[in-house]
Amino acid sequence: MTTIYDVARRAGVSPATVSRVLNGRASVDPEMAARVRQAAQDLDYRPNAVARSLRRSRTSLWAVIISDIGNPFFTSMVRGVEDVAQEAGFSVVLCNGDEDPEKEARYVAAALAERMAGVIISSSGRPALISRLVQARIPVVAIDRQPRGVEVDTVLVDNTHGAEQATAHLVGSGYRRIACITGPRRISTAMQRLRGYQRALKASGRPATEDLIRYADFREEGGYRAMASLLETAEPPDAVFAANNLMTVGAVECLVDNGIGVPDPFGIVGFDDIPWAHLVRPSLSTVAQPTYDLGRTAATLLVERIADPAKAPSTVVLHTELRVRESSAPSAGRQGPAAGRTRSRGTAAGSLRS
Repeated sequence: MTTIYDVARRAGVSPATVSRVLNGRASVDPEMAARVRQAAQDLDYRPNAVARSLRRSRTSLWAVIISDIGNPFFTSMVRGVEDVAQEAGFSVVLCNGDEDPEKEARYVAAALAERMAGVIISSSGRPALISRLVQARIPVVAIDRQPRGVEVDTVLVDNTHGAEQATAHLVGSGYRRIACITGPRRISTAMQRLRGYQRALKASGRPATEDLIRYADFREEGGYRAMASLLETAEPPDAVFAANNLMTVGAVECLVDNGIGVPDPFGIVGFDDIPWAHLVRPSLSTVAQPTYDLGRTAATLLVERIADPAKAPSTVVLHTELRVRESSAPSAGRQGPAAGRTRSRGTAAGSLRS
């Protein structure tokens, strides 16, 4: 195995000089530093990561704890994180919290035990977990969800405005009884998107009654069940705003299983764009988030936090974009779907026809 002493002999310098170069110190003559790096490359030298982490009291790893690895929203977001991490000399460990506070707690414990260089987290709603990281002086950035009771760098989108736009669009398209399927009450994004829905209805002179609101789990199954529950009411809605992409898919599946046409008689707009939203028929209207930029911004804040642990926490809010497609197209003379029991659930492949 190649050692630091082998590199030093090859470059004609001391082992201490090799250490300074490989650890990024700026005090080494540029020509000498280039000679050291070339020698390390020629000998295929790999620093001992364990020894380096012990010296630094931190690894060169970031933990990125996301709430649902199966949600395509997070795919692009994590790519943004990784691109910045690689540029800054860090590697990313992806952790799936699975909307489970206990599982998320185990990942936080692992980040503490492994002395991670930093953590980016989309929290399931337990501020105590983020507080543990802060108390241990591990740099942390919250992403997608606003943590309560703890001040850390945070990257969000304007959830309230995006939801307000989506609901106002359904109002403008002629739908009269617009429902909302949102996420768990403990999660900030769910409550912010619900608030935007309520604001839009209020602005249009309509009441935002509780019988038109369903709280689900941000999953496809939850969206399906919530939509089924809405259709079973005495006065079913004729449109729905769904507060994330997977619940939108579940809601559409339920409508198809019940023979209810989209956008006539039923309109739907989701939050979070879906990669194939424009390919299905009808194509899905969505509120798109800048997912890659969310990841890059969070990673940039983490790099800055690592460099300057004492700086004041900052919050960055990115804009959303309403993308109107066929599922909410305006049409005159709509009639809401008749109330009735839902039939058994079909598969996604059979219900979302391209």
